[in-house]
Amino acid sequence: MLTAKCKVCNTEITSNHKTQCCGCINQMIVQDDTITAKDLGKVLLINSEKNVKDTSILSKSDLEYQENRRKRKVRKLDFETR
Repeated sequence: MLTAKCKVCNTEITSNHKTQCCGCINQMIVQDDTITAKDLGKVLLINSEKNVKDTSILSKSDLEYQENRRKRKVRKLDFETR
């Protein structure tokens, strides 16, 4: 069971197998264990079976490598045209 609250219209919706919508400008939709909305920053999870974790796939060294790679200059090759 998942319970979410829309901060715009203060509607609390508890999930079930049917699609439920709050009906305000944000259009928060709750179905089973998924939540969608126009702005998820205006949605508050009240009761959740699963913990939401911000896990990064890339390690710290991978992020440093990508950042250094992004800063590289593009080399232009000059060819003689005859």
